[in-house]
Amino acid sequence: MKRILVPTDFSEHAEDALKVASQIAKKNNSEIIILHMLELPSQMNDAVLGGASIPETMLFMKKANEMLDEVASRSYLDGIQITEIVKMDKPIHGIAQVSKDYNIDLIVMGSHGSSGIEELLIGSNTEKVVRNSESPVLIIKKNILNFNAENIVFASDFSAEAKKPFEKFLSFTKIFDSKIHLVTICTPNSFKPTHEIEKAINNFVSEFNLTNYSTQIYNDTNIEKGIINFSNSINTDIIGMCTHGRTGFAHFFNGSISEGLVNHAIKPVITFKI
Repeated sequence: MKRILVPTDFSEHAEDALKVASQIAKKNNSEIIILHMLELPSQMNDAVLGGASIPETMLFMKKANEMLDEVASRSYLDGIQITEIVKMDKPIHGIAQVSKDYNIDLIVMGSHGSSGIEELLIGSNTEKVVRNSESPVLIIKKNILNFNAENIVFASDFSAEAKKPFEKFLSFTKIFDSKIHLVTICTPNSFKPTHEIEKAINNFVSEFNLTNYSTQIYNDTNIEKGIINFSNSINTDIIGMCTHGRTGFAHFFNGSISEGLVNHAIKPVITFKI
């Protein structure tokens, strides 16, 4: 894991994410790229494109760079190679472009979550990144003084399409020498006999050289609640899973379990796009 991207809006939640990223970087000798997206008001964007308001734009850029310099000077970042970027774009577009340009191995983002009408109609920038990112995304919900990944859940149906993202998941767990808890959630709407689920998990596991792991079938009313309740029952450090990256109407009607976890889980969540 060579490069970790941490988008920041200079909030407390972004600071929490940067602290976790620093712990991962020190453990793995990684570079951290701190990114601030400068999203100007639409009328100013029009003015900039028209060739006017350049002084105002430069003032925003200057202030953003000063704030980013201040963030990068935090004592917990000592000894880590830091790259600072200020980019004018919408957050989701800018994060995607920087991820591609810098071959980012992991994105670490803070989130306060969302609920109710805000979650239904708007969604957070974090949720949009989870939906679209080709790089794994680690979501941090609170300040974690000693980030740990000794126990990590991987929730899946263990189908063939989960194999590629699972390889990325294993690369992450090797950093921490984690014990992996493989779990399938069985619900009334997605019921399968135990022997079928066990066969799917065993076939999946047989293709990987796993040693420190366990398997579990957990029953609950829906998949999201099942993942959260199982993770709490074993006091896991992180919840890991794949995301399909649904967009548009398919996303609206089908929803996304991973995005639901981003909004509702208290524990850190790491997602890997299929």
